[in-house]
Amino acid sequence: MRTLVYFAADVHLGLANPDPAEREERFLAFLRGIPRDALALYLLGDIWDFWYEYRDVVPREGARVVAELIALMDAGVEVHFFAGNHDIWTYSFFRSLGVRKYDGVQTFQIGDKTFCMAHGDAVAASSPGYGFLLRVFRSKVAQGLFSTLHPWIAYRLALGWSGGKRKSRGPYNFRGEEEPLYKFAAAQKADFCIFGHYHCNVDMPLPGGGRFVILGDWLGGGQPHAVFDTATSSLTVYPSSPRS
Repeated sequence: MRTLVYFAADVHLGLANPDPAEREERFLAFLRGIPRDALALYLLGDIWDFWYEYRDVVPREGARVVAELIALMDAGVEVHFFAGNHDIWTYSFFRSLGVRKYDGVQTFQIGDKTFCMAHGDAVAASSPGYGFLLRVFRSKVAQGLFSTLHPWIAYRLALGWSGGKRKSRGPYNFRGEEEPLYKFAAAQKADFCIFGHYHCNVDMPLPGGGRFVILGDWLGGGQPHAVFDTATSSLTVYPSSPRS
């Protein structure tokens, strides 16, 4: 009987710092360590630091990760993918492989528990400016214009912008119960609310008796993820390793 469900987010495959090859190897080890009789894997966005899928061209970055996801699905493990703000532009490729793809907040019944999940960026945008940027990213007009760029140019522009933004920002200061995302979760009728995006480890109770979790990122060490066992209805969270 399949009972184990895995969750991970914010691997940022392809991000040049600190060590993209080492980070990919850690994530591959995590995927290979998922039992082939597991029930499901939920990827909550920004698995790739940049993914733009042209009509006839897909990125080569993380090809071995794609192969491992296919191996999991071939073994009967469901793979669910939530588009993040860095890998928003996933269109038909993942669905053609059998991945179940989502945009925005989704609610699932897993075992006897209710889960509310999303990447987290669009749930409670940190500022009007960021909300506007997300609308641009999702705009069919903007996507069509970007598609006119040669992939060599498009990827270097996008990865350079992403890496520069990462260097210019410090760690996010999560505001606890004052955080808009926490307030959103507190209003949901769910046993577990799980998100990514914020690059911090958060595990807090919700007022209604549920649990609020932000999965840590993979930019440091370790294998940050969570595991839910439907046999015991228990969720175990493995946080990111502290950055040196």
